[in-house]
Amino acid sequence: MAIGPLMIDLVGKQLLSEERQLLKHPLVGGIIIFTRNFESREQLIQLINEVRAESHPSLLIAADYEGGRVQRFRKDFTVLPAMRLLGQVYDRDQNEGLELAHQLGWLLAAELGAVGIDLNFGPVVDLDYGASSVIGDRAFHRDPNVVAQLAISVMSGMREAGMSAVAKHFPGHGAVVADSHIAMPVDHRPYAALGEDILPYKRLITEGHLPAVMAAHVVFDQVDNLPASFSQQWLVNELRVHLGFTGAVFSDDLSMEGASVIGAMPARAERALAAGCDMVLICNNRPAVLQTLEVLNVPHNALRESRLASLRGSPVLSQEQLVSSDQWQQCRKNLYRYWDGTQFTV
Repeated sequence: MAIGPLMIDLVGKQLLSEERQLLKHPLVGGIIIFTRNFESREQLIQLINEVRAESHPSLLIAADYEGGRVQRFRKDFTVLPAMRLLGQVYDRDQNEGLELAHQLGWLLAAELGAVGIDLNFGPVVDLDYGASSVIGDRAFHRDPNVVAQLAISVMSGMREAGMSAVAKHFPGHGAVVADSHIAMPVDHRPYAALGEDILPYKRLITEGHLPAVMAAHVVFDQVDNLPASFSQQWLVNELRVHLGFTGAVFSDDLSMEGASVIGAMPARAERALAAGCDMVLICNNRPAVLQTLEVLNVPHNALRESRLASLRGSPVLSQEQLVSSDQWQQCRKNLYRYWDGTQFTV
């Protein structure tokens, strides 16, 4: 069955009757799970099973789950550090840093996959310029080659656990101060100065490690006056043609302030899809979801749907198998060599 181009959210820990109907809408192709939807591992499994039962088989279930500040589930899950920890370990010992990155990617994906989540919006491959408070320690490192190496290791671990990764925020959010959740960030650098930001994507694509990206609500005004998430220059000419990317493209949440320059929500969804996004996110605004579903007209696109279908998860372990597996125990043990659940300990 076709995968619709909209990913939406849920209000609470149980499905509402309205949501049961939304899950059947042909334009709804994905659900993103947030902290407000979580009480316990058992409750989350039940919620996801209900979503599956009410929707078409191809629906994608995603989480925005990086570790550190962006970890939606904590009770019953391993508390993960922000990705900067991996950069710090890498600086002390490159091999240890890359091994820890692989193990952390596997651990993250194995725990999410065991409850029924298909894909994760992470890792962040923005560079840590020290300018952006919203990125900050979510970034691996300042050096783009280190970012690429650590991202490859994290994604390799995730893939081993049966989950696709989504690198973000293309082409880069690390050099702007403004937070696109609440403002419209503008990066004034010319295209020639953006090579370091783009380099991690180039390496991930060239080395075959990148199944999906999330586009940034950032305007690079020396390249295009539109935010990258609405820009054919970025999503088609640069990402697909120049870099040779063949995976799926997601917008960041269209409810964010950085998307408001396009207009009302249906116009935002239409423009992002026309610019090259395969799926767009509308979160924390149910009226806007309903309005968009009423008017959005998206033609069938077999290539788009194939790219999205390839992101369905294939978890290698059930919840019961996971917590008794040697690999789960070993990954947690190695992580705790560097991380006590609250801070870097080496």
